[in-house]
Amino acid sequence: MDWTKVRHVASVLLLGQVVSLFLAVTSFTASLIADLGVDTPLTQSLFTYLSLALVYSSILLYRGQKLRVPWYWYVVLAFVDVQGNYLVIKAYQFSSITSVTLLDCWTVPWAIILTWIFIGTRYSLLQFFGAAMCIVGLGLVLLSDAGVSGGGGAKPLLGDILVIAGTFCYAISNVGEEFCVKKKDRVEVVAMLGVFGVLISICEILVFERKDLEEVKWSATIISLFAGFTVSTFLFYTVVPFVLKMSGAAVFNLSLLTSDMWAVLIRIFFYHQQVDWLYYLSFAVVVLGLLLYSLSDPSTAPAIATIEEVNTPYQPLNEECAEARVEP
Repeated sequence: MDWTKVRHVASVLLLGQVVSLFLAVTSFTASLIADLGVDTPLTQSLFTYLSLALVYSSILLYRGQKLRVPWYWYVVLAFVDVQGNYLVIKAYQFSSITSVTLLDCWTVPWAIILTWIFIGTRYSLLQFFGAAMCIVGLGLVLLSDAGVSGGGGAKPLLGDILVIAGTFCYAISNVGEEFCVKKKDRVEVVAMLGVFGVLISICEILVFERKDLEEVKWSATIISLFAGFTVSTFLFYTVVPFVLKMSGAAVFNLSLLTSDMWAVLIRIFFYHQQVDWLYYLSFAVVVLGLLLYSLSDPSTAPAIATIEEVNTPYQPLNEECAEARVEP
């Protein structure tokens, strides 16, 4: 047995569960904000992008390096990411947290299709079987969860459509981030996503959300929920590039399927609610599916180049080297 690969897979799965926990907190706070009658999805995302821009742009400016990816590609990536956040957060106004979490798993097939088309990733039958096991496990936990959180919603069909559209945007964003972090620089990707995310969010708020924002009656509870949402999403975006670089968009999105399990744990500790045996069975099925997928996935093999990248934070592009040779 290749213990190096096993340790690497274990670290990938651990990071994936950390990201999944952050996503569960994000979903929980977004649902509570919607329950309070606050309908400002763009504003919620704005604070996230602002925090990313302030932290990671400062690091980028300190390095003093040129962009490795043309800025207009980051505009496209940020635009798609903003729309994904808007659509999914907006869905909480019309559907329940259970329905949103269930349909959020649509990101998995979208990511597999997009990575197969644009990145050239090839999947084995064992990987497809592992992915299917993860989705089955998610269905079990949602079946258990349905008795706790209930279904319904003001307009569940509209909410379902918004979530599915949002997952497609998420998949495009994840695949674009995977390409950038594997070929270029993690800090640059997150920094530019934050900068252009802020600009795009402000423009859309002025056009679509200004009236809703003016109607918000701010209170300590709402401000606290906004702060919790911002912190959880900031940590989410911070850890995501590491998972994408170490594995890929498919493994990343499969790991996020356990976010509903973390949401159940949050409800147990905060509301002292109980879960039945299906929860534990589903957790075991999802973990087994992740292990089958990851152990058969060549993208999770540890790369020696990763160690070199830590010691060499910036390498000039070939174009820059060519310019240096031409200059007198």
